[in-house]
Amino acid sequence: MSLGPELSDEERRAFEAKLISLRIEHRDLDDIITRLEAETIRDELQVRRIKKRKLLLKDQISWIERQLDPDSLA
Repeated sequence: MSLGPELSDEERRAFEAKLISLRIEHRDLDDIITRLEAETIRDELQVRRIKKRKLLLKDQISWIERQLDPDSLA
């Protein structure tokens, strides 16, 4: 039983494509953070900005996942 209107096939495909894109960017940022943190001299502000962007992406990914499968809230 879904709480809201069903997604059209076009909307579902758009969400799935966006989800793939966001997951790739999230993974790429994780790699960048790992490399930056391994440096002896690093730009802490840059690391914080990238981490903040990564959290934003995580929130967007979670929102899209809920749109694609609203019944998984339980």
